[in-house]
Amino acid sequence: MISLTPYKVRNIEFKNRIVMPPMCMYQAENGFVQPFHLTHYATRAIGNVGMIIVEATAVSPEGRITDNDLGIWDDQFIPGLKQLTDEIHRYGSFAVIQLAHAGRKSQSSANPHIAPSALSFSDQYETPVQMEEDEIKELKDNFVKAAKRAIEAGFDGIEIHGAHGYLIHEFLSPLSNHRLDQYGGSLDNRARLLREVITEVKESIPNEILFQVRVSASDYDPEGINVHDVIEALRPVKEHLDFVHVSSGGNVTRPIELKPAYQVSFSKQIKDTLNIPTIAVGLIYESKLIEEVLEKGEADLIALGRELLRNPYFVNQLYASEKQLNQLPESYLRAYK
Repeated sequence: MISLTPYKVRNIEFKNRIVMPPMCMYQAENGFVQPFHLTHYATRAIGNVGMIIVEATAVSPEGRITDNDLGIWDDQFIPGLKQLTDEIHRYGSFAVIQLAHAGRKSQSSANPHIAPSALSFSDQYETPVQMEEDEIKELKDNFVKAAKRAIEAGFDGIEIHGAHGYLIHEFLSPLSNHRLDQYGGSLDNRARLLREVITEVKESIPNEILFQVRVSASDYDPEGINVHDVIEALRPVKEHLDFVHVSSGGNVTRPIELKPAYQVSFSKQIKDTLNIPTIAVGLIYESKLIEEVLEKGEADLIALGRELLRNPYFVNQLYASEKQLNQLPESYLRAYK
């Protein structure tokens, strides 16, 4: 199975090609790691997931999606996050954190909710405050400081959240960005924040730290962004990135035809055009489908979200099916003999 073979990027090697994508658990208290998180992530590490990406972790209080999201806007969060990385490492998985700001989709109690333009996501959301340029600079500084805290907390890699209708995606899409300054209008201007965050964070972290971005490759709206826009947005900064984690949607409410591997074609286009490794995600849950995507070269790693919620030991079962019992935790071997 290709999915169980190691994968190397630069001097970083993963024991297999399976990724746990960031999925909000809504279990934090005032931004702090709780016992739930330690158990939740350690269980997937015991389950032999190669790369574990910790859920969206806010770079500022109002950047949380909800009040129950993890935070990293202050040094006080480092000890709890260090406990978390220690648990992930204890069982041999690679620990990545997703740094995020929810923008206009924040439902946290912290204010003001901010966005590129004063356009609400829907009637159920507050109308955000349009960001001034000094606030944009502060935001970029917050991402840089958060990245440094993440490294101090022991993370092996950092993912910038540029997808799902949160702040960076909001700047990128003309559906949510109606600005008239250097951060609005043309695609180059709308991509400016994405590129600046990527560049400034990359320049602030050691070279050995894995660095990637998650993108939404389509707004599913003819007036929104598409995969070609995302490719052009990333082209000037692709040398900074080890992976592009390819998702879609989330910025506006539009119908999406959901089917197995429905986002994989976006992954292939980004991978082939930019010549950059990609992580594919989206209703991929069977080993046969995982192998097909990897065999066709449509992605380099495969992220399993819902499947790893249902079955934390999915990867262990793949190893067992291939008679690679030496890869299993010794305490679990009796289940396969």
